[in-house]
Amino acid sequence: MQIEQVSDAVHVVTGTNVNWALVSDDSGVTLIDAGYPADAADVRASIREIGHELADLAAVLVTHAHLDHIGGIPPLVEQLGVPVYTGSDEVPHLKREYLQQITPLEVAAQLFVPGGLTWVLQTARAIDPLKGGLGTKVPSATAAEPEVLAELPGGLVAIATPGHTTGHTAYLMPAEGVIFTGDALVTGHRIARREGPQLIPSVFQHDEAQALVSARALAGYDAGVLVPGHGKPMRERISVLVAEL
Repeated sequence: MQIEQVSDAVHVVTGTNVNWALVSDDSGVTLIDAGYPADAADVRASIREIGHELADLAAVLVTHAHLDHIGGIPPLVEQLGVPVYTGSDEVPHLKREYLQQITPLEVAAQLFVPGGLTWVLQTARAIDPLKGGLGTKVPSATAAEPEVLAELPGGLVAIATPGHTTGHTAYLMPAEGVIFTGDALVTGHRIARREGPQLIPSVFQHDEAQALVSARALAGYDAGVLVPGHGKPMRERISVLVAEL
């Protein structure tokens, strides 16, 4: 686990080839995404590392319901009863009423691409299959309504970014110009061919054409810090970063 502070209120945490973010103020902490199932202990530890207690956690926001972004949520719900919010179209995905995710066969195919062997082995460990990680879901999830997000630590705004999944949602923190893009716009991945602003590799996309439309639309927002779901955070105007796609 590595923690990087990217603004006064925002810390980015890198777990098993995936990021989550902590937005904190005097009222508590908002967690954005939560890594793989095997990252669950690090998710809890990261809250303490930035000077808060688990009881300070006000809510979890989910960009999308892929296993590498929701794995640490069930223990938090069970222990704290913390509310979990995501885009309205992503709620049934998070509840596992349907599934838009890379298949086991597609995972196996990555063994033959550069960086793929390492990614597959790390992913297999992070899923924690012996503890039921493959069945991870969040039945209590609800839609991220604007008035609810405004009251959470960070005062966040949801941005619909469909494509990677049907209900993928990015989040903007206007007060500090930080945008959390999940997998709508990343800056790297273990099997990506380069670093820098990009779409996540095609094998992970539900609708890549729509994902590109959503990524380009992010250029219209006022943000100077990019926090992606994969890759390093970047301090640059989002319009400049999108122009590099």
